[in-house]
Amino acid sequence: MTMPIDETAAGPARQSNFVRDIVIADIASGKNGGRVHTRFPPEPNGYLHLGHAKSICLNFGLAQEFNGKFNLRFDDTNPTKEEVEYVDSIIEDVHWMGGDWEDRLFYASDYFDQLYLWAVQLIQAGKAYVCDLNAEQLRETRGSLTEPGKESPYRNRSIAENLDLFERMKAGEFPDGSRTLRSKVDMASANLNMRDPVMYRILHADHHRTGSKWCIYPMYDYTHGQCDSIEGITHSICTLEFEDHRPLYDWYIQSLGIFAPQQIEFDRLNLTYTLLSKRKLLKLVQDGVVDGWDDPRMPTLSGVRRRGFTPEALRTFCSRIGVSKTNGINELGLLEHAVREDLNKRVARVMAVLRPLKVVIDNYPDEQVEMMEAVNNPEDATAGTRQVPFSKVLYIEQDDFREDPPKNYYRLSPGREVRLRYGYLVTCTSVVKNEAGEVVEVHCTYDPATRGGNTPDGRKVKSTIHWVSARHAIEAELRLYENLFLTEDPNDSSRGQDWTENINPKSLEVLQGAKLEPSLGSAKAGDKFQFERMGYFCVDRDSTPERAVFNRTLGLRDTWAKIEKNQSGKAAK
Repeated sequence: MTMPIDETAAGPARQSNFVRDIVIADIASGKNGGRVHTRFPPEPNGYLHLGHAKSICLNFGLAQEFNGKFNLRFDDTNPTKEEVEYVDSIIEDVHWMGGDWEDRLFYASDYFDQLYLWAVQLIQAGKAYVCDLNAEQLRETRGSLTEPGKESPYRNRSIAENLDLFERMKAGEFPDGSRTLRSKVDMASANLNMRDPVMYRILHADHHRTGSKWCIYPMYDYTHGQCDSIEGITHSICTLEFEDHRPLYDWYIQSLGIFAPQQIEFDRLNLTYTLLSKRKLLKLVQDGVVDGWDDPRMPTLSGVRRRGFTPEALRTFCSRIGVSKTNGINELGLLEHAVREDLNKRVARVMAVLRPLKVVIDNYPDEQVEMMEAVNNPEDATAGTRQVPFSKVLYIEQDDFREDPPKNYYRLSPGREVRLRYGYLVTCTSVVKNEAGEVVEVHCTYDPATRGGNTPDGRKVKSTIHWVSARHAIEAELRLYENLFLTEDPNDSSRGQDWTENINPKSLEVLQGAKLEPSLGSAKAGDKFQFERMGYFCVDRDSTPERAVFNRTLGLRDTWAKIEKNQSGKAAK
């Protein structure tokens, strides 16, 4: 896939695929004067999701690679489901993904007047008619895959009558659903989309851009190709479910005698443990299952951005899964691997204790504070170092201490010595318990000769743990996210359950009272970090100077990294 992607990312920035091959062949043959002009045409009835990321990358990437043009055009033909909020979010998301339409931001509603005139032209040519069948009657007469449809009793109205009725539809004389304008194609066609499809329906609803000017609105199949033609789109790239609609796309273009873009279909993006249906995502929002379209559990672009994913990682992922003519499903782990890989290169390492356990170093001076030098990112030589305060009282992770350690447990326990990251070697000497018998405080001694975690005498320590100085710690709320769905295929109804029964009730855990190193005090919404040993985190938009809030982007475990390493090792042999 072609896309704006970091040249340093693993794998080629541009990969051959059948869509790209078509574009290359068209340029070589001089088709369209060698022009390449693509578009991304979202309907503003919801937020963009990960599936749209693939389309953005493909459409913008092709235009960018071949010095062409890229349009952003809203398919705003259904005012009952569209909102300005969705328009604004889509513009932000396409920009975030790297798409640049320059001054070519368009709306289908820009062309309503021209679309109406073309509809009149089709009526005059005997290729469209006003039909009085209601929605249920239309379904009944459409036929099936094995039976032809039945012609509407209104199919052979005169051109004059159709022109009059269509004008009156436009003037608002008829109620919603009472009449439609249909194309006169072929009710016996094997392709159901060609069985006199509806072009216009009556809908008395204000539009977010045209207000009350229109009470008839064009259907997508009629609108899309003509908008492509008006804008001079050369390659109209869409997902495979529109393949059966292509004959109708071409029929309208040919019937009107206007410039003919080429529609090309490719496989849509599907992910395990993920739903990419705007209708179902909307239900999650409306039912309060998630906290809005940008909830970090949502597969929307605004959701994954809030969670801490980067556009570079999404572009890398889209490049790796490629483009084909066969729908499949991709492992969510492959996307997560791309995110970890990108964050690993770019974000600072910091120390944060999620579930704090107090540690007192008894032989450390009470008021002393030392600044320990910590590496910001070992993967980035230019990232430098920072100073982290060390003092008598620290916090460590609860899991980093066991009073009665199991076999092969090498972290802190009574009598055992461990290394404090960038600090000293400490040995546990005693514990303090609460009335329930739970350890609430650990007492240790430290070896002053081991500053920086060094062991001048060469003794070996099997474990290094992270910590935060209690006196300097920032307290934060941490939101730990898991998959929103329990099953690889959330739509699986093999056991008779509705898709909503596959929702993970434990997809969010909120931790209060986490302790963070003081360098995070100046972090802003959207800033990303690796909490050492704990995972990648991002400052949430809810964060304030008085209340720090971080979202866990992903844990550190990466199965795909191990797979790639093993495959590389085998190839080397």
